[in-house]
Parts: sequence; C-alpha cells; structure tokens
Amino acid sequence: MIQQEKVCVIIAAKNAEKTIGRAVRSALAQPEVDEVVVVDDGSDDRTLAAAAAADDTSRRLDIIRFRTNRGPSAARNHAIAVSRAPLISILDADDFFFPGRFKRMLACPDWDFIADNIAFMPEAELTRQPDDFAPRPRRLGLADFVLGNISRRGAPRGELGFLKPVMRRTFLDAHDLRYREDMRLGEDYELYVRALLAGARYTVIESCGYGAVVRAHSLSGQHRTKDLEALYQAERSILSAGNVPSDAERAMRRHCRQIGRRHALRHFLDRKREGGARAALAYAVENPSAMPAIAGDILRDKLQAAQRRMGTEPSAPQDGLRYLLPASATR
Repeated sequence: MIQQEKVCVIIAAKNAEKTIGRAVRSALAQPEVDEVVVVDDGSDDRTLAAAAAADDTSRRLDIIRFRTNRGPSAARNHAIAVSRAPLISILDADDFFFPGRFKRMLACPDWDFIADNIAFMPEAELTRQPDDFAPRPRRLGLADFVLGNISRRGAPRGELGFLKPVMRRTFLDAHDLRYREDMRLGEDYELYVRALLAGARYTVIESCGYGAVVRAHSLSGQHRTKDLEALYQAERSILSAGNVPSDAERAMRRHCRQIGRRHALRHFLDRKREGGARAALAYAVENPSAMPAIAGDILRDKLQAAQRRMGTEPSAPQDGLRYLLPASATR
C-alpha cells in the first residue's frame, strides 16, 4: 500500500482571538494533517493564547509569533520555510475546514495544485454542513483562471483567486515560488498565475471542504490604494516578461484594466478626503483616462444609495450559504 502524503496547514493570524481556535481545531481534525503552523502576525489581542488552547496534544501544532505585523505573505513564507510536510495548505484564521476535506482532494491523481469548492457562510449558519457535491475534477488553465477573477457588476464575488489549493512543496521549490511580501491584496492570485506560467497542473474539484465565514460589515472589500497599486504593478511585471500565452495575455490585460480602474477610483476618493472636492477634481483633470471608471463607479454608488432610501434595493437571497464554483455538481 502506498503511504498517503501528509499535509502542512499554514494559518497566518492577526488579531484573530475569536476565530483562530475553530480554524486550528478544524485542521487538526483532518487525519492527513501532519503539521499546523500558526504565525501570529503582530497581534495585540490573545490570538496566540487562543491558538494554543486549541491544541489536541498530538504535537502537530507549531505557533510562531512575529513581534510586528509583516503581512500574510511574509507569515506564510516563513511557515513554508520552517515546515517540512510535502503538501502545503493555506487556511485563513477566520475560516475552517469541513471534515474529510483532504481525503477527497488527495484521492485525485496527477496534480501540482488541487483546490476544492468553498462555501461562503454567514456567522449564523456555521454549524451547517455543505452539500455533498460530486468531485468532477477538471484541469484549470491560466486563461480560464484569470478570467475567473474578473468581477461582474451585480454578481456575487466569485474570484477563483479565493480558492485555497493544496500545493506540492517540490513544485514550489523547483520553480522558486513564494508569496510576494510587498503585496497584501491578491497575493494568492499572483502566486497562482506564476505557478500556472511555470506549468503547474492545477486541478479543481467541486466537492466542498472549505468554509469561508462571511461577516456583516466586513472590511475585506475596502482595499487600500497602495495595495491595489501593488497588485496592478505585479501583474504588469508578469506581462512585461513576454512569456504569457496570447489567450492568457488578453485575459490578464483585461484583469489589469479592472484593477487599474479600482485604483483610480480609490486614488480619487483619497484626494477628495484629504484635500476636498477641488483636489479630487484636479486629480481627475490630470488623469483623464481614469474619468470613465471614476464617473461610472460614483454613479453606481449614488444609484445604490437612492435605492436604499427608497426601499427598492434588491434583497439578498434567503439562503445565506453560497458556493464559489458553479452549481453544476450532482448530489
């Protein structure tokens, strides 16, 4: 019998006192997990103590503390460096694994990266189990991955960069792949793009093993201007190398334009907040190519505000749980 490869679960945590215990317990409950590495990234709450309290005494939990915040990329890179298991899995500190996650994933052959479906779960439904979707494994190419990260207005966020694949350490090491530590937004997307360019066999299954907690009034969509700039420049840097296949290049340039529009709007709003309407107008005049994006987003925001005042804004679905991947799986 071939021995099953073991997994290292990496959890970068900043002020995650209320959720880190659930994340750690869900990782330790997976039989395939040989290591859980928690990096407390400069927390000023009881994150470290809460992580330690979730230990199951199996001696698989390693907790590391950064005295100052260095960002999720630095935390993950450090955990990769100090861990040893051949398979690496990322878990966000406020999320969790469903039982049997790795058993379903590791049953699939011939991959360098493998990701499963994600259930986006409101806090009120965290005890709910996901639907039992068939795996339906498929190979994910670079162009399709990039296109799957382009947002559509009026649709729920569904970027494939949210996927949390299991990654083979040998592939990462062979191609010198690590997270860019100057990025705090889209660092997963950027790493996966470079991996796919390097020839990674990226398999996706529709079975759901990852629970992503959706909190009211989350700040996750309110990105800092400099973080959008870093993502924009990182993607442009990849494109400038000139080795991107034509279909993927078209998709990446489209994705770049979308990020550029978001950055322009954030920059405009920064100018307005710091210097008033005159400063914001000056920025718009200096950057005429950004005007359509700025005007369109401002108009959309005003329409949504008017709908809320009039009570005509579309209501949220009654069923709060939704899945990242299309609901094509059979139960």
